[in-house]
Amino acid sequence: MALNFHQLHIFYTVAERGSFSAAALSLHMTQPAVTMQVQSLEDYFGTKLLQRSTKRIDLTEAGKALMPYARRSIELIRDTDQAMSAFTKQLKGRLQLGASLTIGEYILPRLLGPFGQTFPEISISMKVMNTAQIIEEIINHQLTFGLIEAPVNHPDMQMEAVMSDELKLIVPKDHPLSKKPTVLLDEVADYPFVVREQGSGTRLVMEDQLKRKKIDPADLKIVMELGSTGAVKSAVEAGLGVSFISESSVKHEVALGLLHVVPIEDTRFKRQFYSIYLKSTLLPISAVTFLTFLREKDLQQWL
Repeated sequence: MALNFHQLHIFYTVAERGSFSAAALSLHMTQPAVTMQVQSLEDYFGTKLLQRSTKRIDLTEAGKALMPYARRSIELIRDTDQAMSAFTKQLKGRLQLGASLTIGEYILPRLLGPFGQTFPEISISMKVMNTAQIIEEIINHQLTFGLIEAPVNHPDMQMEAVMSDELKLIVPKDHPLSKKPTVLLDEVADYPFVVREQGSGTRLVMEDQLKRKKIDPADLKIVMELGSTGAVKSAVEAGLGVSFISESSVKHEVALGLLHVVPIEDTRFKRQFYSIYLKSTLLPISAVTFLTFLREKDLQQWL
């Protein structure tokens, strides 16, 4: 009998999830089937890998020794899928993904057209929601993966950088800063701000960079917190304050002269966009292909 990757994957999922029932839910299998596959793996090695009790699952010494090899085998399969996705053009399938607001409203719509021309048999269903909702739906197997604007720490989630972005300072037309070729960050901090809500990816990136420049975000004159990029743009356009948002989301308003992007001389608000999915999940080749497509694209070329 040869070593079975499928059984290694099931064993790893049971160990990661902490129970046969949770692993079965994650793998879309019945609990008896999961148990049988783990037992078959134990029979192959001739030793117990898991200690079962009524409350929890613990790894035996043999199980602990096997875990890094099981993890590496899963990573190798993922890397193999990614490497071969570039050569696979006749893919079929339906992807269900979640995207946070900036990505879902302003970035992905412009990339889906070129992707669809290259892979016409892959259909995409996208939900635009916040990061917490995306994680919840991935855990509940309602989404295959998500795209988010800031890193998160979650024990069940695998996270990988897929695209780069940059926040820019936007001001209304006729604002004092709009007449300057560049400004200093300290100078900007003296003006009223319109910002995204606490916990948004845009807000996290803004606050993190301010702290790096020794500016306490609590000292900003925040006149309004809003739950969407569109609302922030409208508030800035109305003269309520200035803001930092993704450059990709204001191209239309800048072209019409409704908003101005002002370069900051002493700092840049760069950030990564990330894909997230369950650690215990092997993404379908169609999802790997889509994420590879995103990694290879220069956003400025498309946006």
